[in-house]
Amino acid sequence: MNDGLHLVLAGVAGMLLGGIFFGGLWWTIRKCLASPYPAIWLLGSALIRMSVTLAGFYFVSAGQWQRTFACMVGFITARLIVTRLTRSPIEKTSCTKREPGHAS
Repeated sequence: MNDGLHLVLAGVAGMLLGGIFFGGLWWTIRKCLASPYPAIWLLGSALIRMSVTLAGFYFVSAGQWQRTFACMVGFITARLIVTRLTRSPIEKTSCTKREPGHAS
């Protein structure tokens, strides 16, 4: 396969890894709110999400910085997408006018 296709696949893999990581974080936070043991949820989730992400980056990169970069771009893109999709309804409809934080 050519290098361009490898970079595109690395970007798609990065988006998948980002979706798993940030989607898992969102799911964990929701579970923690109702759990009597939130620390166990947070620690277990962090270990699993980081392990999957690091292993994914290791295999996708294949020792090439260009693939690592493409994977990171996909990962950050997935973060933006997951953040937008998991926004609460109140945040979506709130007005943009804000009070000043200090006297000017």
